Amino acid sequence: MNPEIVESFSQMVKIKGIDKDVLGGILEDVFGLLIKKKYGEDARYELVVNMDRGDIEIYLEKEIVEVVENPATQISLEEVNRLGNEDELDIGDDYIQKIELSSLGRRLITLAKQSLNQKLREVEKEIVYNEYKEMLGEIVVGEIYQIRKNDLLINHNKNELLLPREEQIPFEKYKKGQTIRAIVKDVRRSNKGPIITISRADNLFLKRLFEIEVPEIYDGIVELKAIAREPGERAKVAVESQDNRIDAVGACVGMKGVRIHAIVRELNNENIDVIHYSEDPEIFIQRALAPAKIKKIDINEDERKAVVYADSDQVSMMVGRNGINIRLAMKLTGYDIEIIREEKPFEEYEEDIELIDLKEELGEDIYQILINNRYDTALEVLSAGKEKLMEIDELDEEQVDQIIEIIKAQIEEEE
Repeated sequence: MNPEIVESFSQMVKIKGIDKDVLGGILEDVFGLLIKKKYGEDARYELVVNMDRGDIEIYLEKEIVEVVENPATQISLEEVNRLGNEDELDIGDDYIQKIELSSLGRRLITLAKQSLNQKLREVEKEIVYNEYKEMLGEIVVGEIYQIRKNDLLINHNKNELLLPREEQIPFEKYKKGQTIRAIVKDVRRSNKGPIITISRADNLFLKRLFEIEVPEIYDGIVELKAIAREPGERAKVAVESQDNRIDAVGACVGMKGVRIHAIVRELNNENIDVIHYSEDPEIFIQRALAPAKIKKIDINEDERKAVVYADSDQVSMMVGRNGINIRLAMKLTGYDIEIIREEKPFEEYEEDIELIDLKEELGEDIYQILINNRYDTALEVLSAGKEKLMEIDELDEEQVDQIIEIIKAQIEEEE
């Protein structure tokens, strides 16, 4: 029985990576409980576990007495002589009795195996927990083995990792057996074992990818100062070089864009803007809103607010599709940015448009009214201004405002 039990758990030392001393301690605890169940809480014993030999030896220590009052701690001299008193022990001496595991009974042996299995599972869970706790924030590479409604289960070194929907890149397609990279974001204990959550949507994942693809960042020559990201859509990254001879943005982009393209592909074609960091908030905000041109910025450092003034034709570029550019600029700089639209004087427009080309946008009736009042081009209408247009009997204030808005929008598109 001894080799059978110990050998099975010796294999766990090799397969599961459980320390021999830890396993020996578990065996001592389990069999110690068994001895107390068999011989009572007062029993004095010594357990010797030899993991190398695959052996467990149990010794009971009892006092030799004339009349036994407590069988758990006492033994009669008559019983000692019957068992073989080679050392010629007498009353008052201690007698060491070797116990065979088989004498504990099948029920207790079964209980021992169950307890050992349970304790080993607990140790194994703790080993996995500690392993991934040390890997927090680091990239792991695993294989998708189950796709569920709201999350993915990833196999990494025979351990189960969880990629929840909120940590996935939106609209990214996954398939079973696919190899996937992500960072270890969270490790928590639970009754069923450690829950290891990984992420592809976290900013730190993007940072780790830059460290992998850009040696200058990994070596500390280029520092990644700030990241703002809407996963799967767009990201802004601010970098700074610690060496004047090295261009931080150029290092991140790489020759012919090879470095940044590798990151973009990993992130399901997420658009990444890399900009130079500046401690001057005005310059930093200006760079974060590029390529839009800014006329003036008013900074309130105490309230972390910035008011940006720009021509109307720059505002849409500054805001971006669905407001993504301005949101990312605010996340990147840490400033609440307000945009003030300044109307561009019509004299500054370089392009003019024949009114007939705007017939569809203006509508047949409005077009004819303007033509009848000798307005042939867009700039002629803008130069006339609202007050002059209001003199046309067929037009009311709402229509005039709409005409000016339509024409401005079309000219700005041309610009």
